[in-house]
Amino acid sequence: MARILVVDDEIGIRELLSEILYDEGHTVELAENASQARAARLRYRPDLVLLDIWMPDTDGVSLLKEWGSQGLLDMPVIMMSGHATVDTAVEATRIGAMDFLEKPITLQKLLKTVQSGLARPHAKQVLASAGMAPAARPAPAMVKAPVAPAFVAAPAAVATAAPAQDAVPQQQGSMLGNITLDQPLRDARDEFERVYFEYHLGRENHSMTRVSEKTGLERTHLYRKLRQLGIDSSRKRNA
Repeated sequence: MARILVVDDEIGIRELLSEILYDEGHTVELAENASQARAARLRYRPDLVLLDIWMPDTDGVSLLKEWGSQGLLDMPVIMMSGHATVDTAVEATRIGAMDFLEKPITLQKLLKTVQSGLARPHAKQVLASAGMAPAARPAPAMVKAPVAPAFVAAPAAVATAAPAQDAVPQQQGSMLGNITLDQPLRDARDEFERVYFEYHLGRENHSMTRVSEKTGLERTHLYRKLRQLGIDSSRKRNA
């Protein structure tokens, strides 16, 4: 899915949006001010940004204008605010914002706007389609194998190897480890996440600090996710 950066100085808003977007399958990075947003923008290279307008250090409109002047608006930006005027929303759109969400944000409106933003072509996609991708990320070179004449028979070893490769998916069937694939996506994802978090809890001896670092989730979000999956996060004592 997509990489989404959420920038808001209210921890409750950040956690709520993070949980909703995470449950939709997206990867979420959080920032509580413009300084963190700048660092996350460069490090995380998000596919979309949800940006609050009113923040303590630098407001969202100023940050949007800064990114635009530096040529960094290569992703859709959706502005958020509970106190912005129509003029502010219009200015943000003129600078380069894709859309505007008014708080309190409803679930349906959030998902619809995010989906629309991710579906809309932006600078990175335009550059890629024009063959102007950054030189630092070149496409892998394709090496053509020599083409044998049509009348030359293929070696027996190669002929017998091909069916074995084709048979691999058939052997796996509808199971991936202990996860059944013949079920709704959300249920399969819950099973995978349960195995994933139980693995890290056991490996880190139920240290929530280390598990938080390993999984990349804030502790509050981590606790909420474990409760949702029915996982006991308490440290197990040795008998």
